Amino acid sequence: MHIFVDADACPNVIKDILFRAAERVGVPLILVANKALPIPRSRYIRAVRVPAGFDVADNRIAEQVQPGDLVVTADIPLAAAVIERGAHALNPRGELYTAENIRERLNMRDFMDQLRSSGVNTGGPPSLNHGDRLAFANQLDRFLVGYGKG
Repeated sequence: MHIFVDADACPNVIKDILFRAAERVGVPLILVANKALPIPRSRYIRAVRVPAGFDVADNRIAEQVQPGDLVVTADIPLAAAVIERGAHALNPRGELYTAENIRERLNMRDFMDQLRSSGVNTGGPPSLNHGDRLAFANQLDRFLVGYGKG
């Protein structure tokens, strides 16, 4: 099992949680981004730099992910691709995307895109707060406990 991170937009506080978890559990953590990323020295953590471009990092993750892997991303189309490949997707706010909820998330994303393209200012997501960080850490721990039993 590997953990992949869509790292271009992943908040640093979430990366820090992931760094500690990778060390604690001994699971490979791969951060994929189109820029150089500072990462701690670890035999479990590595960064992969991809060329700049639309969805290049997402495509690399979707190509590499295997059933049972975990992908940390806020990108709903990437989460859908990951689930389709038999892997798991977790967003930085602690929501686990599943086969049961991903279609609804895709539909909402498409609806919001249509609103924005028609000129409606939909705003962005709120800033990541302490509750979001806690939800992420708890969901990650639940996932890793299950991984340890597998």
